[in-house]
Amino acid sequence: MAEENLGIVSDFFARPVVAGIVLENGLKVGDKIRIEGHTSHLEFVVESMQIDGQNIQEAHPGDNVGIRVPDRVRRGDKVYKVSE
Repeated sequence: MAEENLGIVSDFFARPVVAGIVLENGLKVGDKIRIEGHTSHLEFVVESMQIDGQNIQEAHPGDNVGIRVPDRVRRGDKVYKVSE
């Protein structure tokens, strides 16, 4: 399984459970990502993402996206794109 550095968590919102992520590489809905940090260990498929409250299907390097996450993450956690 290959991994590509995708970005870093810039913010976290508890309700709804959403992570703000600054992207270093492109991301699409349906991509599998992994978030790793001191206490964060999540791997899941991106089901939806938003920029400024608007749903999008694809994001580009430099974008700051909001992604619903299954559990708490923290600022500074690293985000990776997982490919089979």
